[in-house]
This record gives sequence, C-alpha cells and structure tokens, in this order.
Amino acid sequence: MPKAASRASPISPYLPWLDRAGRVSASKSAVLGLLLLPGLYVVWQLTSGGYARPYIMANHDLGLWSIRLLFVTLLVTPLRQVAGWPKLIQVRRMIGVAAFGYALAHFLFYALDKSLQWGVIASEIALRYYLTIGFAGLLVLLALTATSTDGMLRRLGGKRWIALHRLVYAAGALAVVHFFIQSKADVTEPFVMGGFFAWLMLYRLAARRGPVTMPTLLALAVLACVLTAGAETLYYHLKSGADVLRILAANLSPDIGVRPAWLVGAAGLVMALLAFARTLKGAERRGAPAGA
Repeated sequence: MPKAASRASPISPYLPWLDRAGRVSASKSAVLGLLLLPGLYVVWQLTSGGYARPYIMANHDLGLWSIRLLFVTLLVTPLRQVAGWPKLIQVRRMIGVAAFGYALAHFLFYALDKSLQWGVIASEIALRYYLTIGFAGLLVLLALTATSTDGMLRRLGGKRWIALHRLVYAAGALAVVHFFIQSKADVTEPFVMGGFFAWLMLYRLAARRGPVTMPTLLALAVLACVLTAGAETLYYHLKSGADVLRILAANLSPDIGVRPAWLVGAAGLVMALLAFARTLKGAERRGAPAGA
C-alpha cells in the first residue's frame, strides 16, 4: 500500500468525501453535495425572508427531508440487490447520518418556535402523542447514528450491531405515523411515504426466501399499490362517511390525477424494470463471444 494512502486511511471514516484508502471519492463527494442541498435551501429561505413563518416552515421542510432520506437509506439494500449496484453501500451510512441530521434540525426549529422553553417543550412531547412518536423516532436515529462507525461495529460485534440497526425499521414506522398525524389538512405525501414504507418492508420479507425475482417485484408493486389505495380509502371513509367503493374507485382512477397509490405502484414497477434490465445485461454477457 502506498505510504500516502496508509497515512490517510485512519481519518477517512471521519471525512465523508474520502474512500477507505483516504483518496477523494467522486461518487461520495457528489452524494455529500446532494445531501447538503436541502439544508442550503432552508438557510437561503431563512436569510432571504422566503419563509412567512420562519421557524415553523423551516421545521416542516427539514422534517420532510429527514423522512425522505431515511427512506432512501432503506432503499439502498433493494437497489444493491435488484439492480446490481454494490457500491451503493459506500454511501448508505452517509445518507443515514444526513437523515438524522435533518431530523435533529427539525426538532431544534420546533424548540426555537417554542422560544427554547425546555419545560414547555418537554410537556408538549409528553402530552401530544404525535410529538411523543416523533421524539421517539429521533432517539432511535440518534442511537443508530452514534453506533454507525466501524469502531462501534467492532465493539458491539456483528450480531448485536445488526440487531440494533434493525431498529431503523421502527424509526421508519414512527416517522410515517408522526408525519401523517401532524399533516392534518393534506395527507397526500404521508400516504405516499406510507406506501413506500410498505413496499420496503414487503421487499425485505420476500428477500428472506432468497433473491427477489422480477415477477415477485411486479407482485410487490401491485400489492403496495393496493395497500396504499386501501389505506387512503379507509381514511377518507372514516373521515367523511363516503361510500368505500366510490372512494376506492376514485383512488384507482387516473381521471382525478395522480394519487399516492399510483406513485407507489410506479416506484415498484421501476424496481421490476431494473431487475429486467439486469437480466437482459446478464444474458448479453453470457452470449458474448469468448474474449469479448
């Protein structure tokens, strides 16, 4: 190993744009830049007066990006396995830490909106259950971030570390529930996120039996789509008392615009297409002349 790489490697875990050899990684640097963009947007809105209610609107945007990045973190494993992109593992930790960072900023702007009155903040977290759920999710992400380093992996041991980090699924569920309850008026994106989370969990259940094939991915896309439509139908039925079949038909009809169920189904279909593309690529390689 070159001496320069040997000297750089001890600090590489702490510098997200470096690879394990201590060299600047173009892909990790690009991902880091993308992860910073939502935060820079919030800073720009705060400094330019773009937010009518600065603390509340910054809190909202930061929370949105936290759950989005949390789900991107959960998507890394399916993408690695389905599309054959093993190098995605190199940026999963970075994305997960960014999800925690945005969640922490989300909480801090909530605290700023309460004028940092910690007694009031603690009381509201204890008494308002959607805040209790959100704070519990933040604590889970804190535990996962604190133990995400290679050093903590060695200290805990592989089995205990893996068992602990499966709490990311609980964090995802808590995030969806918190997002849904606090959304109040417009629950479209919470239903989209809930559908995505359902697909991510269904995929993991299917993967326990072995590699997930394209037909299975198609079935998962349909199932996640139906579950999302069913959940949204039940919600509006309980809220308005409207006929279940009419709501379900509207949710599955393209005439009223793009509904959460369609977005969830389309995302599942994209995964199936990635699996199909990988199959075609593999067939082309097997059919290539020797030495090609």
